[in-house]
Amino acid sequence: MKSMTKGTGEMSAAIIAPVLGAGALGAIAASMVGSIFSSDAWNNVTFIAGEIKNPQKNIGLSLFLGTLIVTLIYVSANLMYLSVLPLDQIAFAESDRVAVTASNVIFGGMGTYIIAAMIMISTFGCNNGLILAGARVYYTMAQDGLFFKNAGKLNKNAVPEWALWAQCVVASLLCLSGKYGDLLDMVSFIVVIFYVLTIAGIFILRKKRPDLPRPYKAVGYPVLPAIYMLMGISFCVLLIIYKPQFTWPGLIITLLGIPLYFIAVRNAKK
Repeated sequence: MKSMTKGTGEMSAAIIAPVLGAGALGAIAASMVGSIFSSDAWNNVTFIAGEIKNPQKNIGLSLFLGTLIVTLIYVSANLMYLSVLPLDQIAFAESDRVAVTASNVIFGGMGTYIIAAMIMISTFGCNNGLILAGARVYYTMAQDGLFFKNAGKLNKNAVPEWALWAQCVVASLLCLSGKYGDLLDMVSFIVVIFYVLTIAGIFILRKKRPDLPRPYKAVGYPVLPAIYMLMGISFCVLLIIYKPQFTWPGLIITLLGIPLYFIAVRNAKK
């Protein structure tokens, strides 16, 4: 009887351990959404590469320093949370606003206003860069015949006005579609997919175009790029499993861009 009980216990442990492990990985993936978003604009400097002096040096340096600075700020902020708040307050902060809770502990009643002002400054600064850089992407795509022709036109002030308004409409519709956290899950999932595809392009170009000039070197190739792809794919798979209500809509919205792409290319050739 004891041996049967022992055997049953071992079998249950063998089943439960992988389940708990998978659950832990899912929790890690879900918690990584915010950190990925915090550093997501690291690659936006490439959108204006044609307007940067000495791009071979400064683009790589900008990517490195931007990612490093944001990482240091993010880690420092989390260390601050851990030093001023107990773990239960971090886990169950009101409305998931850990920064507000920590600020109230440090500054008292003024903490909420201080964090609100800092968030506003950060948001407006981030939006300024993302909005202007994003419209330039559509403009360049249209110039190359890969997007709607109107996006490739500049107004009298040398601004891609049509691209900016199109971006405004899409962004507004997304803002009205759900909560900020839901959009964050959707965006992070899709962004990482494109990062993985971009890294895969390194392997493809190395094989198909070995003679292509390469002013930028992939450090640690092929090991580091392969590890990044593996981690990115794992992140996306875990989000599909544990947050399907957000990941699938994001994927469907992105796939809707495929027919739009062919329509835009067809119109560009007319």
